[in-house]
Amino acid sequence: MTTPDTFPAFRGFGRPPAPPGAPGGFSAEAVRHDFPVLHRTVNGHPLVWLDNAATTQKPRQVIEALTAYYGLANSNVHRGAHTMAREATEAYEAARAAVARFLGAPEPESVVFVRGTTEAVNLVAQSWGRAHLGPGDDVLVPVLEHHSDIVPWQLIARETRARLVPLPLTPDGDIDPAAYADRLSSRTRLVALSHASNVLGTVPPVREMIALAHRYRARVLVDGAQAVAHFPVDVRELDADFYAFSGHKVFAPTGIGALYVKPEVLAGMGPWQGGGSMIESVGFDGSTFAPPPQLLEAGTGNIAGAVGLLAALRWLSALDRDAVAAYEAGLLRHAEDALSAVDGLRLVGTAAHRIAVLTFTLAGRDPLAVADWLDRDGIAVRAGHHCAQPALAHYGLTSAVRASLALYNTPGEVDRLAESLTRLRRSGPHAPPG
Repeated sequence: MTTPDTFPAFRGFGRPPAPPGAPGGFSAEAVRHDFPVLHRTVNGHPLVWLDNAATTQKPRQVIEALTAYYGLANSNVHRGAHTMAREATEAYEAARAAVARFLGAPEPESVVFVRGTTEAVNLVAQSWGRAHLGPGDDVLVPVLEHHSDIVPWQLIARETRARLVPLPLTPDGDIDPAAYADRLSSRTRLVALSHASNVLGTVPPVREMIALAHRYRARVLVDGAQAVAHFPVDVRELDADFYAFSGHKVFAPTGIGALYVKPEVLAGMGPWQGGGSMIESVGFDGSTFAPPPQLLEAGTGNIAGAVGLLAALRWLSALDRDAVAAYEAGLLRHAEDALSAVDGLRLVGTAAHRIAVLTFTLAGRDPLAVADWLDRDGIAVRAGHHCAQPALAHYGLTSAVRASLALYNTPGEVDRLAESLTRLRRSGPHAPPG
């Protein structure tokens, strides 16, 4: 049987590289060679990409996989009888199997392809929520969350007359554990929370929170968009009912993501969208539907995106994930020390367990002006509300600067960030970078 590694159109695409660095270790400098964009200049300076929470850059293995697909094997999947349709289908389903392995899912059929985490949450709200929520039911959502984990539940709660219950934060940016325990009840139908915060970096005790929710027979949806690039995830160990992530946050293309659904939950879900691929038969007197996951994948999916996702997961999985996590933890400590030396800089969120996200304000400076200054130095950060307005409001803020790190960032790049911010503090209001 052919596989994406053996048939001619894809021979070798997406194969993992030899792990960079010393055996059993990790080298950010070695990894950087796989990322063409990291070697460009911006405004006359070497690029420092610190906007990874918005999107990660793509290794050459992903770029080459996309080129191979469109150049040699472009076809629709599943229904074609010709060679290229079979090849594309095998690559598409190989990507589904790779996602299942990456998440520790029990079977590929428990993985649904989506455009990204936002679509995954909306799918769960519309398919599962519409069927299981009603008047008097509670959906618990931390104040910490991205808007995509809030708004879909607002919409479905309004329709079903359920109640959206916010979970408050502690001063350091953790989910308040006492408030969580207090708000869980027999009325709780779902808890929706992030595995890692996009604005504060907080990593909540997700496994413990899931276990507590299950005591009340509530389901739990975990937004893993910010987590999967930073540390290994095992959905069975977490006992998550739903787990979603976006490909572009984990070195893959935009427009592709995945939703894991616990098999017994998936079996009870109905269709969300209707169309091709999700049917068995169609007549004007009624239609019958395909089993999951095709049931929830109406229309032509992002086949090239799935090919790119397969390549990205192979690339990332070839690394020592524990060594990567340790490296990023050290990089975060270095960044905290470097930024603490910048006069007037205030870090927002100081939870004990965090990914390498640093959100901050600089006294007397508008966040957008800070981001513009850094951009002129070739340093890419993000400024604004970061699609997490309730979390920023917890600190009395409407906007802040965010520097978010990934495995290819270096201490030298962090030092450039701190040096540029120091020069900004010492400059006049319109002085150019040095």
